[in-house]
Amino acid sequence: MQAIENVKYHPAESVTGKMTTRKIKMKRKTVYWLCQIIGWGTFLLLNLIIISSFKELHWERIVTGIFFVITGISFTHIFRGIIKKRNWLKLPLKKIIPNVIISSFILGIVIYGLTYGVSFFSGMMDRENYTAIKPVLGIINTTGLALFWALIYFSIHYLENYKKTEIESLIWEAAVKDYELKTLKSQLNPHFMFNAMNSIRALIEEDPESAKVALTKLSNILRYSLKMERAERVPLWQEIETVKDYLDLEKIRFEERLRYSLNIDNEAARVEIPPMMIQTLVENGIKHGISKITEGGKIEVDSRIENSNLFIEIRNNGQIANDALKNARGFGVSNTKHRLNLLFGETASFTLINESEDKVLAKLIIPTGG
Repeated sequence: MQAIENVKYHPAESVTGKMTTRKIKMKRKTVYWLCQIIGWGTFLLLNLIIISSFKELHWERIVTGIFFVITGISFTHIFRGIIKKRNWLKLPLKKIIPNVIISSFILGIVIYGLTYGVSFFSGMMDRENYTAIKPVLGIINTTGLALFWALIYFSIHYLENYKKTEIESLIWEAAVKDYELKTLKSQLNPHFMFNAMNSIRALIEEDPESAKVALTKLSNILRYSLKMERAERVPLWQEIETVKDYLDLEKIRFEERLRYSLNIDNEAARVEIPPMMIQTLVENGIKHGISKITEGGKIEVDSRIENSNLFIEIRNNGQIANDALKNARGFGVSNTKHRLNLLFGETASFTLINESEDKVLAKLIIPTGG
């Protein structure tokens, strides 16, 4: 109920919205009428220029042409009203085509018929040179003109609807991606923090000084974790600093059973990557590899730039069963693949393989945009 009570209605915003909509409609009407007048006017002007090039241009022909343009504008406007009223714009193409052809033929007869009738009965027609074929050719020409008008009208609306649909689709896709990324990142935090807290808990009674150091490293990780909520990507060097803090925490727990090396190329260090991605893969390497080996093992993180791509290779001692490798759907694997796909599409990739009998390789390829 509290949420409902806090919602306030702002009539000014509603009025502003209505005014904006009204302005858009008025602008569209203005553009429509300008297009009608300019289109038909250009047609008349071209006809008069062509006619005047091979015969004398009489005022009767000019008046007839003006009447033809006014009739054309009037009846195509009526045609537009029929299209809107009967929702022809939403019909499939196979139904639109016959409707437009028949309507254009009717328009051709009506527009030319009225022009011919006015010209004939007003005495403006040159009756001496009149032949029966002229009305037939006139109707065909006017029908073609009506078809051309319909083609332009439907094309404009198709492009408008296409752009509108495309924009709506992009907005929806962006919203879905943003939601999915936030969901994935919210899953990362508790997963990471659970293991980090376990490392510190083991130290509190046994080695208070080491526990203080561990707390400092944990505070660094927490700060980075909070920053992660606001960022889609972070420079590689920041991610590596967090990975180092995490490995130092785990090294206190595993002691000599855990060794690590971080080899980060200077150029690669500036490339931005999804936050917590390397840390998650390192964590998986310890959890599913090194922790299961009695003598422990080593985590190696290497990076380089090659062909405008950032290559990150994470190796750990251990072995993944072939069945588990084929159906790898664990948190680290599925999450990494999903996040890369959302951010980079098919230009990025992630692979997880048994590089040798006692070593697993996780390989990331991320475009640098260079």
